[in-house]
Amino acid sequence: MQAGQLISLAINDQVKEAYVRNSDTLLYTLREQFGLVGAKPGCNNGDCGSCTVLVDGIPINSCHILSVEAVGHKITTIEGLTDSTIQQAFIGNWAIQCGYCTPGYILNIYALIQTYPDADDAMINEWLESNICRCTGYQEIKEAVKNTLIARKINE
Repeated sequence: MQAGQLISLAINDQVKEAYVRNSDTLLYTLREQFGLVGAKPGCNNGDCGSCTVLVDGIPINSCHILSVEAVGHKITTIEGLTDSTIQQAFIGNWAIQCGYCTPGYILNIYALIQTYPDADDAMINEWLESNICRCTGYQEIKEAVKNTLIARKINE
């Protein structure tokens, strides 16, 4: 018999089941139970944003939510976000270096664009504050966001 309780999670449009302890974070469950390693352990206290996932479309640090709290919610990881415009913009603007923070940034900015398609520079900067990158200097990331917003407006 497995330790913990059996839960079902809606992850990337699939229902997945796992035995979890009440203390297991969503980050731990995603990585260790389901092999979804796009969300990265960084600070494990909610400061760096490397573990960002979307819960019902809202960016959440998965190190700060327990797996049992995620039951009944729609979870999107970087593995479930394929070929999005923001991913292509990150590549096109060289907004990646080592790539460790990239999944968290992409999910955060994806949510920004879905929520505020007319985001201005101040709003972009505010949303980017929730993630830390030690490699790029942020300018390339800001350009990727701006180019995505411009491309979206052109395609509307």
